[in-house]
Amino acid sequence: MALLLCGAALTVQMEAAAQKAGVSISGGSTQAKFIDPANMDTSVKPGDDFYTYASGNWVKTNPVPAKETRWGSFNVLRDFNINAVKGLLEESAKNKTAPAGSVEKRVSDFYMAAMDSVTIDKLGYTPIKPDLQRVANLKTKQAVINEIAESRTRGTGSPFFGFYVGQDRKNVEVMVPQFSQGGTTLPDRDYYLKNDARSVKIREAYKEYITKLFTLTGTPAAQATANADVILALETKLAAAQMARVEMRDPYKTYNKLSVADFSKSTPNLDWKKLMPLMKVTGEDTVLINNPSFFVKADSLIAATSLNDLKTYLSWNVLKTSASYLSTDFVNASFAFNQVLTGQKVQTPRWQRMSQLTDGTIGELLGQLYVKKYFTPEAKERMDELIKNLIKAYEVRINNLEWMSPATKEKALAKLHTFTPKIGYPDNWQTYEGFEIKPNTFYANVKNGSRWGYQDMVSRLGKPVDKTRWGMTPPTVNAYYNPVQNEIVFPAGILQFPFFDPNADDAINYGGIGAVIGHEISHGFDDSGSQYDKDGYLRNWWTDEDRQKFMERANQIVEQYNKYTVLDTLHVNGKLTLGENIGDLGGLNAAYTAFKMTKQGQSNEKIDGFTPDQRFFLAWAQVWRTNILPEAAAQQVLVDPHSPGQWRTIGPLVNMDAWYEAFDVKPGDKLYVAPEDRIRLW
Repeated sequence: MALLLCGAALTVQMEAAAQKAGVSISGGSTQAKFIDPANMDTSVKPGDDFYTYASGNWVKTNPVPAKETRWGSFNVLRDFNINAVKGLLEESAKNKTAPAGSVEKRVSDFYMAAMDSVTIDKLGYTPIKPDLQRVANLKTKQAVINEIAESRTRGTGSPFFGFYVGQDRKNVEVMVPQFSQGGTTLPDRDYYLKNDARSVKIREAYKEYITKLFTLTGTPAAQATANADVILALETKLAAAQMARVEMRDPYKTYNKLSVADFSKSTPNLDWKKLMPLMKVTGEDTVLINNPSFFVKADSLIAATSLNDLKTYLSWNVLKTSASYLSTDFVNASFAFNQVLTGQKVQTPRWQRMSQLTDGTIGELLGQLYVKKYFTPEAKERMDELIKNLIKAYEVRINNLEWMSPATKEKALAKLHTFTPKIGYPDNWQTYEGFEIKPNTFYANVKNGSRWGYQDMVSRLGKPVDKTRWGMTPPTVNAYYNPVQNEIVFPAGILQFPFFDPNADDAINYGGIGAVIGHEISHGFDDSGSQYDKDGYLRNWWTDEDRQKFMERANQIVEQYNKYTVLDTLHVNGKLTLGENIGDLGGLNAAYTAFKMTKQGQSNEKIDGFTPDQRFFLAWAQVWRTNILPEAAAQQVLVDPHSPGQWRTIGPLVNMDAWYEAFDVKPGDKLYVAPEDRIRLW
């Protein structure tokens, strides 16, 4: 494990993480059992329940810790990484000789201010009093509308709608202002609109949360309760105007280009020619809008809502944006509401929350310290090799597709060969120039970070697209595909066991990080990503017949996952999770093809009693082993485009002939799918 071998100062955390992952550490070197039978439940037939067969004992012996909402391989690695980050932050804080303006000094100042809970508690809600007072002083509807626009530049929230600057999907060399539906607080519109017991309970808890935060600022109890009713009613109307998550996955449906003048005509109360300069956006005559009808309804809602109710809603935006960064009573109120949403038993320790906040705010300063200590050149070289092999495998698979015509194959291969991989960390580090950080002003630092981030974003307008930017920080345990840049990105944080280990046999690395690489490549060819061409433009490169054949197979995947039960009567949403499920199916197939090109993949030599193919599929399974709280599982079904770990494990396998052969899965086994019914896409 490359990261585990690097930090002598973290021996305790290393040993704990290694034990959870099924790897032992001894004398500075690894004695690795990369597939540990102790984690398996071999009393279960692989063909009946491969998830339990591969991970059953691990699931039994690794319940969700009280500070978490789920616990699996991702969480074990994230837990290790956040301890590594904590160590870096504490080392920086001890370095009293770090010069002003240095990476160490800035990172240390941010973290130490965040950890100074005594000062934070003394201040109470004092840091947000000026913002609340400014809202209270608003005298007219127009002043409120101006505040709605300006609030995002102040770091006090994003009321009524979302806004960002990004590449134009149909003209990717240009950065363009983009408006999105928004204005709500609960994780999904369905929480406002459904009347099942779970949704009703969450809405009641939400009202209690609103009431509590207002009372903490001195608002009388009766008024605070009335405020909660106003806010819930207003947000419910905004939720009703929003498109559902499945609709939002359509890149054409959410691409609506308007002139600023025409946008303003559709919203008579919102004159964007005047509002956009308040948002620090000038000289732009065109915008993109993901849901124009939402803005029409939001405009009408602003007109129909009283001045006082709008001010109440703006005050709430200040409160909810800042609550996690204020005194303990605010933080505890936020956690109490989060408990209802997710089921989490105890609050995440402050050091962990503040380490994550530091990474999220100045991640490319902290990231420089992280990669210096925990990311090796050897890991990058191995990843380069794996990516090249996955590209080769994908090329083979595209050429062998029986359902795709030569004309479309040519375009698919052209796209595949223009993928840009990014590994580990950025080539050009963000300097955060102009972002003021002080060691004793926590809330001001957070607010400065928000304002700096907004200014940095709008400053990209009118400039060439910077393709060196990253969307994740180096310690992140994740990866992503960016369709408008046709790039696959793998932060240093994920390049560790169980995803990757330079000392592991190929079956482990191809079943782990190889499948992750294949997954991200497959996003370029999922139902949404496949609508972007090799240059990142949203434009069709398919023949009509091939596109129809693709969607027929995609719809089979939807139907497959719709049948999977998550909790009670809740099922996986096959349409919401389609892109990720295509990513898993395509990625694992490509990883297997690449694995079969290796010496081990072409042999039958067993390791620890398992054949190479068995180790490949078991490596895949151990990546997705997970325990999750019921409340968090219910939330995942609504908001997460990824299927739960159990079904991510099983879903691709039942469509792969090699899995049946590796584990002798036969007709009559519960997971058996007849060869003619197995879904073959990429």
